[in-house]
Amino acid sequence: MLKIHKLPLRLVAAAILAAALCSVPAHATSKEIIELQTQVQQLLDIVQRLQSTLDTRLGVVQHLAEQTADDANRITATVNALQLKINAQNEAGNGKLDTVSGQVQSLNDSVDELKSRIAKLDKSLQDLQAQLQNTQNPSAFQATNAAPNAAPNVAPNVAAPSDGSPAAAIPAPGAPAANQAPPLQETFQAGLRDYNSARYDVAASEFQDVLHYYPLDELAGSAQFYLGEIAYRQLNYAEAVKAFNAVLESFPGSPKAPAAQLRKGLALLQMNKKDAGIHELRQLIQRHPQTPEAAQARTKLNGLGVRIAPAPAH
Repeated sequence: MLKIHKLPLRLVAAAILAAALCSVPAHATSKEIIELQTQVQQLLDIVQRLQSTLDTRLGVVQHLAEQTADDANRITATVNALQLKINAQNEAGNGKLDTVSGQVQSLNDSVDELKSRIAKLDKSLQDLQAQLQNTQNPSAFQATNAAPNAAPNVAPNVAAPSDGSPAAAIPAPGAPAANQAPPLQETFQAGLRDYNSARYDVAASEFQDVLHYYPLDELAGSAQFYLGEIAYRQLNYAEAVKAFNAVLESFPGSPKAPAAQLRKGLALLQMNKKDAGIHELRQLIQRHPQTPEAAQARTKLNGLGVRIAPAPAH
């Protein structure tokens, strides 16, 4: 059996024409044959139009397929470029975070130095007020002037040896000893100046003096923090972690505790200890959620792709 639907339209029309001619009786008139030929010609015209329409639509479909493929390629290229841009922005964001963190820390350093200067000025003002009060007090002024007139020819604190050798001076009571502790404010302020000037060895010595002579003072925690900062800037991250741990363990109430935990987490990340660093940053956010250090920790964790809870409302 002939399967017409698998043949081209022209062959189908020819087959129809042949079948029509075969069905014409032998005694058919020429008029009938002419009519039949006319009908066949009309059928051929219809077939040609169908063929043309089919070719046109096939071309349209093919064009749409090619256009769809081009659009898919352009979308793929756009997605790849966008992914590269996002990766570059993430890397740039991490670099900017480190820069901002350093700038914030420098600002904190300047604030600490300013606080130290204010404390020094306040102490000087108090000493000046005390001197003014002593000067304005007549009885104290008379007592001060009467003491030298009581024994004008006696040299205090001088002992004459029995063998006639020159007298040796004896230190007066209350005179500073050779290993007397250095002044707290001046030493800490000097350490800050040397730290900001990148004289790290000198600054470390001054901060260690603060820790040694004034271990219970509030500035001791700040001095310990700056020892960690010095190690961090010198890329000695392991020593920095130890110093920041000392701040968190020995001075948990220090105002530098949030900054110490932030820098400890960043130092651990620099040491490729990602889990430990992320843990420290999470702990910082949990302990001090409203601090600028916690905001920096959130930004860092976001840059690492770590999901964190949103900051609590004020």
